[in-house]
Parts: sequence; structure tokens; C-alpha cells
Amino acid sequence: MPQWGGGWVPPAAPKPGVIPLQPLSLGDILGGAFASFRRYWKPLVGMMLAVQGIAILLMTLAVGIAVVVVFDRFSTVFDLPPGESAADEDVMALLLAFVPAAVLLLITVTVGAALISALGPAVIQEAVLGRPTTFGAMWRRCWSRLPSVLGTVLLAGLIAGAPMLLVYAIGIPLVIMSADASGPPAGLFVLILGVLVCLPVSVWLATRLSLAPAAAVCEGLGTVAALRRSSHLVKDGWWRVFGITMLGYFVAMAVGYAIQMPFSFVGMAAFLPSMMDAGEPGADPSVAIAGLGVYVICIVVGGLISGLFQFGFPPLVCALLYVDLRMRKENFAETLIAATPPTAPAPTATTAPTTPTPPPTDAPSPDRP
Repeated sequence: MPQWGGGWVPPAAPKPGVIPLQPLSLGDILGGAFASFRRYWKPLVGMMLAVQGIAILLMTLAVGIAVVVVFDRFSTVFDLPPGESAADEDVMALLLAFVPAAVLLLITVTVGAALISALGPAVIQEAVLGRPTTFGAMWRRCWSRLPSVLGTVLLAGLIAGAPMLLVYAIGIPLVIMSADASGPPAGLFVLILGVLVCLPVSVWLATRLSLAPAAAVCEGLGTVAALRRSSHLVKDGWWRVFGITMLGYFVAMAVGYAIQMPFSFVGMAAFLPSMMDAGEPGADPSVAIAGLGVYVICIVVGGLISGLFQFGFPPLVCALLYVDLRMRKENFAETLIAATPPTAPAPTATTAPTTPTPPPTDAPSPDRP
């Protein structure tokens, strides 16, 4: 039996996709996330653009309907003679008209966040085995798991945010009641102390439940089962999960900022000269307007492109953390190796070259042996 040392090197772990099928290092996780974004950028970017496009369309329709409904009241609130104030019923009607739009905004943001949270694990399921995928496959996969993932996002947010909500519910009334007292308000001290005590608890809970969307997508679990699964996987490895997750967000922000910088420079290069010329006598104001338009377009385009990476990268890191913890605790690498699509042997001198065998269409997903 071969022994360690003596020049013998153990065989490398198989790597059919973006990561080696073994417990992952920090470099493997970050490198695998970058590789997944690079290889599967079409379904990733397509899904995120579709989610943002649908949200923008819904919000535009909701705001447009609200404006049409209360259009006559705008003049009674904003177009008043000097010294007159708007009637309370007109102001209240104007505010109430936009309440449905605000509720719709909250719903679309929450559903969009759930879809993007489901997108990362859905892509990683294929990326770890090197299997191709399409926008349509990712769209169907994310929508099929949306109820469970949405439940994990809402319930995890409620559980993690409960300590801070309790602090605000107690501290803010105390601040208001002690505002008239001489000296520093005692309520403010209580509020600050409560935040310092409860914020670490909220962070601990959020990290403990952070892998629930991956469990809901990869294992087909319901909301409560996925939260329990995440808590079990993160147990005994909280600091590692927290550190790598935070690093993933920092990397996403840094890369997003680097992407946006060239667009900002181009916009400033077009805007500043036109503004300097605008102060000269006889200057054409249309030049300044055009420069401002170029600047705004550059900022919007740069923000959109950088936002796609900033929103898409962290879920990939979390999904790879989920795979890593399963390989460390459950020998999940053997399951992944068994699910790896077979490849044809290399042609030899005595055999004619053969066409590589395509991966079977019913190959099991990484979550199922």
C-alpha cells in the first residue's frame, strides 16, 4: 500500500466544474464564485435583468395609475397662492393614492431578493459538475422554488431582526418621553445600550440562517426545514461562514466600484468641460444639457452593470459555502463524484477516435445521490 512521503503525491481531487470535489479553501470558494459568474453569466445576468425589468415595469404602472387618479389634486396642494395652505383632505388623498405603490414596491423588492437568492444555488448546482444551463432552465428552477426561498428570506429576516425591533420598540418611546428632561435623555442611553447588546445577536442569527435559501433550492426543502438545515450546517463553523460571507460582500462591492469608476470618469470628462464653457458669454446652453445627459447616462449604465455583479456574486459564495459544509460534514464529495457526467476514454493507436458521450439528461443533481 503506498505511503505518504518518498516522493509519492496523492492524486488530486476531481474537478469536473468550478471547484475541486473536496473540502474547499477560501481560494476555492472565491475562485469558484468568480468562475461560476464567468461561465454562467448569460443566465445570471439574464435573470437579474428580467427581475429588475419586471419590477420597474410594475412600479411604473402603479405610480402612473396613482398620478392619474389624483392628478386634479396636485394643483390644490402644490399650486397655491402665497400665504395659503393646502387642505388636510387633499394632502391625505394625495398620500393615500401612493400607498398601494409603496406596498407594491416592498413586495417586488422582497420577491426580487428571493429570486436572486434562489438563482445562486441553482447555478452552483450545475457549476460544481460543469453542466451547461440556460436562462429558461434557471428561470423555471428559481420560480419553482420561489415559495420556499421567499419563506426563508422573510422568516430569517424576522428572526434575525426581532432583537433589534424589540430594542427600537422600547427605546424610541423612552427617547421621546425623556426628550423634555434636562440633561442627556435617559432613553437615548437605553437605546444605544440595547443596540450594542442586540446587534451581535441579530448578526449571529442571520449568519446561522444564511444558508437556508441554498438548502431550499438544492434539497427541495420547505421553509422551516431549510432554516433548520442551515442552522445544523453552520453549527461549529459560525466564524468561518461569517468571515467568508462578509469577504464575499466586500469583494462584490470592490469589484462593483472598480466597474463603475470608468463610467464615472467618462461622464465627468463629458460634463465638466461643458459646465466650464457654460459660464462664458454667448455659450450655448444645449452643450451643458448634452454634457449633463452624457454624465447621467454613464452613471446609470455603470451603476446597472456594477449592480449586477454586486447582487449576483454573494449568493454564489453562500451556495459554495453550503456545498463545502456538506462535503466536510456529510462526505458530499462522494455523491458529487458519483453524479459527475461520464466522459469517453481518450483515443489510442489501436482504436479509432470516438465522439465523446454526452452527459445523460437524467443525471442526478448535486443534492441527490
